[in-house]
Amino acid sequence: MNTTGPADKGLRLIPFRGLRYVPERVGSLSAVTSPPYDVVVRPDGLHHLESADPHNIVRLILPQAATPEDRHRQAATTLEQWLSEGILAPDPEPALYVYEQRKGELLQRGVIGALALSAPADGIVLPHEDVMPDVVADRAALMRTTAANLEPLLLTYRKGDETGGAAAVIERVIRRSPLLATTTEDGFGHRLWSVTAPGDLAEITDDLAHHQALIADGHHRWATYLRLRDEHAAPGPWGYGLVLLIDTARYPLQVRSIHRLLHGLPVDRAVAALAGSFRIRTVDGQLPEALDALADAAASGNAFLLAGDGRFQLVDRPDRDLLARTVPADRPAAWRSLDATVLHATLLDHIWRIPDTPEHIAYIHDTEAAVSKAEQDGSTAVLMHPVHEDVVRELALQGVTMPRKSTSFGPKPATGLVLRSLALG
Repeated sequence: MNTTGPADKGLRLIPFRGLRYVPERVGSLSAVTSPPYDVVVRPDGLHHLESADPHNIVRLILPQAATPEDRHRQAATTLEQWLSEGILAPDPEPALYVYEQRKGELLQRGVIGALALSAPADGIVLPHEDVMPDVVADRAALMRTTAANLEPLLLTYRKGDETGGAAAVIERVIRRSPLLATTTEDGFGHRLWSVTAPGDLAEITDDLAHHQALIADGHHRWATYLRLRDEHAAPGPWGYGLVLLIDTARYPLQVRSIHRLLHGLPVDRAVAALAGSFRIRTVDGQLPEALDALADAAASGNAFLLAGDGRFQLVDRPDRDLLARTVPADRPAAWRSLDATVLHATLLDHIWRIPDTPEHIAYIHDTEAAVSKAEQDGSTAVLMHPVHEDVVRELALQGVTMPRKSTSFGPKPATGLVLRSLALG
């Protein structure tokens, strides 16, 4: 995504003194990392991470206490304690960081830094999803109390076949020994290098200044950054946020779905309410076969897979008159035809009448976990088919946001490899 205006209308990425785990003070780097906070499947995943190492980063991003205020204070106290004990330590000088993720043939490389914050209207960083105000408020309180960016957002841009710039610096840097290398339990290898040479920093800075970025993962954290920037009106560290920037022309991301778990709605009731408005079929076989059937149905229109009672119900071919009555008509056709749009406007709001609040809906990235939880709770999992990246990008360029939690871009950066303290400037 190239900008056509002056350089000051593009991305501005600056070095920072990264906070990193001191390897000698923890069991292993893999044992202290975590997926992003909203990917951790609670409580099972949370307990697993907490038990992996007493210093696992999940104790900062998802602290456990009786009240939100106590949780945030606990995270701040834990961070201060780990710094004083030398569990975490700042790097000696400001740097940008080259970050690599590899699993089999999948390879992703990008640059981590502190990005100057900008409003969506500026057209520099483009969101593509709505956010939930309560999540933003909670993340803002945590960030405000800890005075730290605990995990990077995932942003993408497209440079294409041009030479030089950030890509050239990355290719040079990866020939050196990394600051750290670890393999997490999901099979991904992670490596991190620091970039401190003035020439390299200038080459990256000048390159990115001519580009705009799409938020691939981290809309709530970006909204949190903007809220806290507005609270701290004077220029300073709160005017920047921790991000990972990936050139998807070189390293295409995978786009996956985020599924819905509808608390308190059994599958039989969910299916019965859809009768006459959608085609409903029971899919034979296990989850892989059911997902194949979902993909086939989604190729020609809106389709969903309902699970939770040991079977899979494929729901597709919605009544066109129903869609016309329930889906807002003031948005582009690409938005009106999104599965997430139809799910929220037609199924959740109109047919099932389920409020989009944490008490009624959980958002789960892992497909097997969504099905398992629905079966355990007697609730309904709504499995979604992923949206193509080009659709996401085109809507973002038009300034149109998709329904919240419509997509999951990945692989996501591991949390805990590098943090940013706002107290260090």
